[in-house]
Amino acid sequence: MVPFRGHRRPILVDVAHRRDDETGSATSGAPARSTVLKEEELRAIEGVYAEGVTAVQIVEVFVNRGIKFSEASFRKYVQQGLLPRSRRVGRKGKHRGSLGVYPAKTIRRINTVKQLMADGHTIEQIQGQFLLYTDLAEGVAEHLTALTNKLAIDLAKSELPNKKALERDLSDVRKDGDRVVEKLTELTRKVAAPSTDRLRLAGAAGSAEDLM
Repeated sequence: MVPFRGHRRPILVDVAHRRDDETGSATSGAPARSTVLKEEELRAIEGVYAEGVTAVQIVEVFVNRGIKFSEASFRKYVQQGLLPRSRRVGRKGKHRGSLGVYPAKTIRRINTVKQLMADGHTIEQIQGQFLLYTDLAEGVAEHLTALTNKLAIDLAKSELPNKKALERDLSDVRKDGDRVVEKLTELTRKVAAPSTDRLRLAGAAGSAEDLM
């Protein structure tokens, strides 16, 4: 799902008893490691890749932070229609061809899908109504971000006598926007996704395991 500058709150998973290939440790006494990125990480990453991110960079974002994700998994996400479309960007120099670039929100989408699969949702369930809600929520977040970024730029260039007060107001609006999108995201998960207990049918979690 998506933010106002990144709209989902940090999602932490109890992974202390999961298999070694998912968490790095199956020992009950070992420290649990999150299988997804935290909200502050997502925002920082989205800022770095605001102009777009390649498939290789996406994989590196997760792997470099100790989260299981591979190029094969990325290709499966694409094949399952779980990610937004890429666009072709020409490389500088002659005969360099073009490069597929994904919007920065792709990392957040992968993060959300990984969380849902860890919760026991099947690919079919994620592909259904949930992604429709996700697209709408992402649209809200992106428009809020675009508007507040524009306001911030114009304020920085202005010489208004109450500039400092307006900047404080804008900072408050950003925080309020984050909370709104966060609540929308949480509501989306509750409305669009069946309860985890009903999803934990035989093979339900395992069917998505190779995408983790």
